[in-house]
Amino acid sequence: MGKLFGTDGIRGMANEYPITPEIAVAVGRAIASFFKKERDISNIIIGKDTRISGYMLEYALVSGICSMGVDAYLAGVLPTPGIAFLTSTTDAVAGVVISASHNPFYDNGIKIFKGDGFKLSDKEEEEIERLVLGDETISMSKVIHDTGNVYKIDDAEQSYCAFLKSAIAQDNPCKGIKIVIDCSNGATYRVAPKLFADLGANVESIFINPDGKNINDNCGSQHPENLAKKVVEKRADIGFAFDGDGDRLIVIDEKGNVLTGDQILLICAMAMKQKGILKNNLVVSTVMSNTGLKLALKDMGVEHIATDVGDRYVVEKMISSRAVLGGEESGHMIFLDHHTTGDGLFAGIRLIEAVKMESKPVSKLGKSMTVFPQVLINVEVKSKPDIRSIPVIKEAIKSVETSLGKKGRVLVRYSGTQPLCRIMVEGPSINETSIYCKQIADIVQEELGVRTAK
Repeated sequence: MGKLFGTDGIRGMANEYPITPEIAVAVGRAIASFFKKERDISNIIIGKDTRISGYMLEYALVSGICSMGVDAYLAGVLPTPGIAFLTSTTDAVAGVVISASHNPFYDNGIKIFKGDGFKLSDKEEEEIERLVLGDETISMSKVIHDTGNVYKIDDAEQSYCAFLKSAIAQDNPCKGIKIVIDCSNGATYRVAPKLFADLGANVESIFINPDGKNINDNCGSQHPENLAKKVVEKRADIGFAFDGDGDRLIVIDEKGNVLTGDQILLICAMAMKQKGILKNNLVVSTVMSNTGLKLALKDMGVEHIATDVGDRYVVEKMISSRAVLGGEESGHMIFLDHHTTGDGLFAGIRLIEAVKMESKPVSKLGKSMTVFPQVLINVEVKSKPDIRSIPVIKEAIKSVETSLGKKGRVLVRYSGTQPLCRIMVEGPSINETSIYCKQIADIVQEELGVRTAK
């Protein structure tokens, strides 16, 4: 059996290793064993998005958890950050989310939060993985006759919404703002429209009819084209697109242009600095962030730290450097002054507060940073050997880096959640950048790519 954990939990195609009922039972046992406290009753909260395979995995996880004498509390469909919140504010020893985020419906995954609402460290993942792949918890469960029980959390959505609202100083902070929200037929489909309407916004919602198979299907954070058209058509002030589990946000300005996560991060940093709440005058993001973000922050007199790709690495660095604002170009925004993880809904609230404070249209705020031309090509791969171990790919990267010099950069990495190699090139012009990116992608395809039958 191969390694279970990727960049963000365990993920893969439902009913194929490692996303099978059998592994889910083992994960349930392992989580319960790892987090169980020395007391009579422990409990673990479980939430999910709208995928058709969610129930299958939920029941399997519950079986594993209860077999270890731990209770399972079911929150139902709720955004990932909602589960993090519930876990951190109750006596739960852990929280689990069944979701594959922005992936298609046929994928699914398992994300784990500790009792404090933070994601696992690499060391903790390794220990849980050892328990899942071994026989230790099976032996332990055989002597447990006082098995756990299952309970439903009836007010999960209400509690989560109340938490989001608690961070807002004024009443109706979204009053006078017209928003179009794309809920991706995912975990935000009920909670997001109600939240922003309660905050005073004029809300129009799209993709709020999940059927188990239409999550992220030409909608949401990965496909904002329909949202962009709707924002322009409705003459809205702003558009929000969430991913399947609601932990990331992509924004559309009033002209129908897409704002990247970097642009959102910068706008929020500007507002927080102006308010005097940008602790340590610092922003954390990943190596995928556009060079324009770093330069714009420098112009503002704000320090910047880049981490490996993955929001949990951003959070770890934020904690160690005592930063309160961090995020990813993909749309994860973390506000550690209020939350333990990325939250698309909360990021939307903070962004609207910034827009109202600046009294400028979103399109103008988006131009606060120069976005350097950046091209990303994903190549489906059959395996993931060390990139540096393949001479022809290594040489292709070196050749492009030499050609770009100080005018750009190259980043080639594997996806931690999908069988993909991501080739990103940043350069002085979109044409030049596209050519260089395709050069490397063609060689990766030739060496590692999945070949289709003719």
